[in-house]
Amino acid sequence: MRWSRVPVWLPPALLTLAATLTGLGSAQLWRDELATWSAATRSPDDLARLAGTIDAATGPYYLLMHVWLAVVGDSTVALRVPAVVAMAVAAGLLAVLGAWLVDRRTGLVAGLLFAVLPGTSRYGQEARPYALATMLAVLATLLLVAALRRPGWARWAGYAAAVAALGLIHLIALTLLAAHALVVLVAWRRGPAGAGIAPDGSAGGRDRQLWWRWPVTLVPAVLLVGPLLVTARAQRSEQLNWVDLARPDDLSALPGGVAQSSVVGGLLVGVAVLGAARLGRRALLPVSAVLLPVLLLFAAGAVVPLWVPRYLVFVVPFACLLAGAALAAAATPAALAVVVLAGLLGLPDQAALRRTHEWPRNAPVDYAGAARVIADGQRPGDAVVYSPRRSWLFLDLGIEYHLGDPPRDVLVTEDEARRGDLWAAECPLPAQCLAGTRRVWLVVAGRHAEPLAAVSGAKGDALRSDFTVAQVWQRPGLTVALLTSR
Repeated sequence: MRWSRVPVWLPPALLTLAATLTGLGSAQLWRDELATWSAATRSPDDLARLAGTIDAATGPYYLLMHVWLAVVGDSTVALRVPAVVAMAVAAGLLAVLGAWLVDRRTGLVAGLLFAVLPGTSRYGQEARPYALATMLAVLATLLLVAALRRPGWARWAGYAAAVAALGLIHLIALTLLAAHALVVLVAWRRGPAGAGIAPDGSAGGRDRQLWWRWPVTLVPAVLLVGPLLVTARAQRSEQLNWVDLARPDDLSALPGGVAQSSVVGGLLVGVAVLGAARLGRRALLPVSAVLLPVLLLFAAGAVVPLWVPRYLVFVVPFACLLAGAALAAAATPAALAVVVLAGLLGLPDQAALRRTHEWPRNAPVDYAGAARVIADGQRPGDAVVYSPRRSWLFLDLGIEYHLGDPPRDVLVTEDEARRGDLWAAECPLPAQCLAGTRRVWLVVAGRHAEPLAAVSGAKGDALRSDFTVAQVWQRPGLTVALLTSR
């Protein structure tokens, strides 16, 4: 079989699929994935309540996952499979985009490079919307190129649907439209070839209706995403209270953040710069698709807390396209050697991310280990108490996910679903709610030789007054203590 007859998308898609499926269930669900599990296992009414109080931005993704989990169950692998498929599709679409904009070899190398990045595996193995956003970003860009080359309402309708889906899955990813707007403007004035998205001398001529045709295609996205954006903006202080304002040194750390490896991220940026220089005006689309979202989010993040590197994972394929253009200029063995080198340099990070999704990697949180401790010693009538309750560690969700049938959460007065929140409400008078309980499993964040001393407020006072510590177990990131009534 001649390799030229193999679809250009197939090798990158298969390699990405192999990489992301390897060790898919090895790392425990981390805190963000536990939030996905909590939301996606709620009823549609409860999901709507959640979107109205704290997490509107992720609401459509949660609804999608709700349907998926209703079919396949909520195992760790099941939760992550949509991300696996999305990353594989993104790699295939990237290869096609590279072939369209430059040539077949560029698309193939770009897709293979994308497949071996640690970041591709990291976000392709996470039950969060970033892999889907990456796929939709490449799809929308590919459909834009198709519509600009051969204008037609069917192509523009496909592009409009992709943009609307992109906004619903990941609001920040709509910053990609700045790059699309720039390309459309240049194509309107100079034609597709002048914008670098069609070969010189191609049949595609200048579309004089672009000045209104492209904005019209954004109407569905505005109608669907607009209300979501307004609601999410009002929830920003609650949702992003852990984020700091962006600083200049955050930009230098971004390649390592999205690639999940500083050395691989640095290599990618260096080769991508060479590719941009080689492509000339054909670099307009991939360069703007990388730089404009980054600069827009950084500018916004310098004013309000928004700068989170993983929010920009969707720009990585376009950096890979630029890098693929540089490598495609070399002989095939040399180009593939650089791809292999990137894969080898990322191996330590590949292994680490399959141990834990927490950051830093040397600070895992062993929810499963803590749950096993409780399961091994649990008796009828036992209760469980978490400290702190309102924490992004989601101690209760982690234990509940792994334990299945946990002890009674004795301090809860209103659960997360009923509150439309990610946290349950606790009893304002803990001593009264604990009355009559003989044994309490106390789960505390961090490692503590004296876990009762780590519980603050009225909850800590009530526990110290009425209970003594019978036994303590320490697991990575967590302490479990069995308390018995005095």
